[in-house]
Amino acid sequence: MANPQLIEALQTKANLLRIHSIRSTTRAGSGHPTTCMSAADLVAALFFTRLRYDVPNPRNPFNDRVVFSKGHAAPLLYAVWAEAGAFPVEHLDTLREFTSDLEGHPTPRFRWYGAATGSLGQGLSIAAGMALGLKRDGIPARVYCLMGDGETAEGAVWEACAFASHYQLNNLIAIVDVNRLGQSQPTMLQHDMEAYAQRFRAFGWEVATIDGHDFEQILNAYERIETVQRPYAILARTLKGKGASAVENKEGWHGKPLPPDMAEQAIAELMPTPEQIERARALRVQPPVSAEWKEPAAGTPTLPTYTLGQQVATREAYGDALVALGKANPAVYALDGDVKNSTFSEKFLAVFPERFVECFIAEQNMVGVAVGLTDCGKIPFASSFACFLTRAFDFIRMAAIGRAPIKLCGSHAGVSIGEDGPSQMGLEDIAMMRAIPDSVVLYPADAVSTVKLVERMAIYPGIAYLRTTRPKTPVIYDNSEEFPIGGCKVLRQSGQDVATVVGAGITLHEALKAYEILREQGIAIRVIDLYSVKPLDHETLIRCGQETGGRIITVEDHYPEGGIGEAVAAAVQGHGIRVISLAVREVPRSGKPETLLAAYRINANAIVETVLEAIR
Repeated sequence: MANPQLIEALQTKANLLRIHSIRSTTRAGSGHPTTCMSAADLVAALFFTRLRYDVPNPRNPFNDRVVFSKGHAAPLLYAVWAEAGAFPVEHLDTLREFTSDLEGHPTPRFRWYGAATGSLGQGLSIAAGMALGLKRDGIPARVYCLMGDGETAEGAVWEACAFASHYQLNNLIAIVDVNRLGQSQPTMLQHDMEAYAQRFRAFGWEVATIDGHDFEQILNAYERIETVQRPYAILARTLKGKGASAVENKEGWHGKPLPPDMAEQAIAELMPTPEQIERARALRVQPPVSAEWKEPAAGTPTLPTYTLGQQVATREAYGDALVALGKANPAVYALDGDVKNSTFSEKFLAVFPERFVECFIAEQNMVGVAVGLTDCGKIPFASSFACFLTRAFDFIRMAAIGRAPIKLCGSHAGVSIGEDGPSQMGLEDIAMMRAIPDSVVLYPADAVSTVKLVERMAIYPGIAYLRTTRPKTPVIYDNSEEFPIGGCKVLRQSGQDVATVVGAGITLHEALKAYEILREQGIAIRVIDLYSVKPLDHETLIRCGQETGGRIITVEDHYPEGGIGEAVAAAVQGHGIRVISLAVREVPRSGKPETLLAAYRINANAIVETVLEAIR
């Protein structure tokens, strides 16, 4: 039986967390106090009996991690860190203010938090990435993920559950706050605790089902953490709005602060005595296991070299580059979604199996795991077909909000993949990745530019996306050529150029073929390799457009919306330049690559015809 004094102190802390959550949201005029109140007992017991954390030093690698997948419970997260001594309690009054780090849903602007959460269903994947990184580094820290019951309707939750079970992440603890009420109505399972338990057990997790307001049961469940051999789910039956009689277990209070009079009444119900508050001050977050940690040193990679004219697919060069980076930097990890023999990340697996993570056919979870690995100081490169990464867009969007510097590679881009057909063709990925704030979008045309750009991706302090091509293409650059992010290459130019043709990836080679065809007709064009789609080299594009009759023709293996044509048009707007866009303008079909490039008018002949029409 638990110590009665400890239980009284924990109950006092939990009620203080409820009071802070009510006060801060009422003062802000918005927020989710009732969801904080259901989880307050679980969080108080976690922080003040189980968590191992160096509070003044959030970046201590031996700290346990806490992820609030139910990010709308942010006021509770901030309240418990305030009670843990991270910052003065008075700072809670700045909740949701523009200048405050206490945002409506948590981000790493708050120093004691490692990722952005709030888009439900993502936190467990992020936590799994953290747990995997810690385990592979041999660090004995644990990862605690507070989840809402409603978010278990998200498929990504079960992707994460399967992943954690497969990798036997017994340092991962999911605490599910089963408070029965969703945003607009009761959740699917409400308080059917056995249904939740069966689902987690089916995915290979150890499970404890408890009353989430009974501290003895909570502490007993937490005690099991020391001995579990598999990932562990604590399913806690709770009441939304617990402790405030006016809102406890009542519908219609999700995302609503209590009006001042109701807040005052609820605080009066919850307020501990001064003596109880004083006794609860003895509760402290315990420090992590003391150990020395030496950050692995990173060297300068020796990149692979290629011969001019050599036929190498950029996707294959991507695999070569990963191996080179992995040899130089032990922080480099590679993840894949069961297409490693197509993306060529299998090359990294062959050399560094301990730093390769097979995520199977679960791209959302793969991106979440990559985000979690960045919190452990890793540089994760996650690869799949470009089309399949689109299903992970919300995870990528949230990674950007959290400033997680993940690296993504989308292979098999465009109609140039050929016979596999439109379901396998990435034709939206440039638009998707251009829309991500502070992202870079890179599209190499040969092996040399690929390995140079992968090296740049690794040191870029944000999200970087590389688009690779299925067919082999000739090497066109010398191994000494450099490819700075934000640059481009002018490959053909003269003083008689009548138009500038901008290509990237597979279409650059079509542009070079068009150059030769037109040259035989006595017509000169300028050819630009737009290997950096975002950011663009505005200056070079404007100059070349103005020097070639005010004509730029873009050609891309991508739909026109959000693609290279629109990016170039935006860059040269207002400078007297007409941009003509060649792109895939309908849903394509199966066929040989050369047939499809011709059918959708993005091949050399289409470029030639467009140039002749433009100068007519």
